[in-house]
Amino acid sequence: MENIAVSIEDVSIRFNMQIEKIDNLKEYFVKMLKGKVNYKEFWALNDVSFQVQKGEVFGLVGLNGAGKSTLLKVIAGVLKPTKGKVAVNGSIVPLIELGAGFDMELSARENIYLNGAILGYDKKFIAGKFEEIVDFAETREFLDVPLKNYSSGMLARIAFAISTVVEPDILIVDEILAVGDYKFQEKCMQRIEQMLANGVTVLFVSHSTSQVEQLCSRVAYLEKGRVVEVGPTAEVLEKYLK
Repeated sequence: MENIAVSIEDVSIRFNMQIEKIDNLKEYFVKMLKGKVNYKEFWALNDVSFQVQKGEVFGLVGLNGAGKSTLLKVIAGVLKPTKGKVAVNGSIVPLIELGAGFDMELSARENIYLNGAILGYDKKFIAGKFEEIVDFAETREFLDVPLKNYSSGMLARIAFAISTVVEPDILIVDEILAVGDYKFQEKCMQRIEQMLANGVTVLFVSHSTSQVEQLCSRVAYLEKGRVVEVGPTAEVLEKYLK
């Protein structure tokens, strides 16, 4: 385990999906108490196994619904697997749902401190990093504007800047480079590449195969919750694109 950052062993996760329409909350609770709410099982992941080496950039590819984001949430500890084991060696920052901890009624300034606290940073630390966060996000003139007036690209800038102000051992990146303009995407890529140079392990998901090809040394190809293949990026992408 010494050189392994993430180990996934026979991981499966099951969701219960409601199969009948219930019109209101009262009807749902009545049926639930009588045991009459009908569900069907949906396995989002099925016996997924692979390992990610320390300092590696490991990609996940697959069509929508393949299980990529679910797997990242399992690795990040957001979801617990129904079966199997996940071992993570080091601190982890998941860029899965950027700005999930934001309060849209508060200003950007207030949210920088709020989101920093959610990520485990104290007020003194964020104060010391405040200028760096604002400079990276390039939103200084809108600092005291409520976030509900921000575009998705501006939200992504602030969330990315806060989340990467300290280098973790493992960084999870899920489609965040699809948000924002080309200039911001390039800036994010440069920061990720800087982290890589410092030995940070990266799990990377993107629908852009060119980004995957540019960054990743190995890739796992998922289809309907199962691993089709794990291997060198060029080989796996060739199979995926076919």
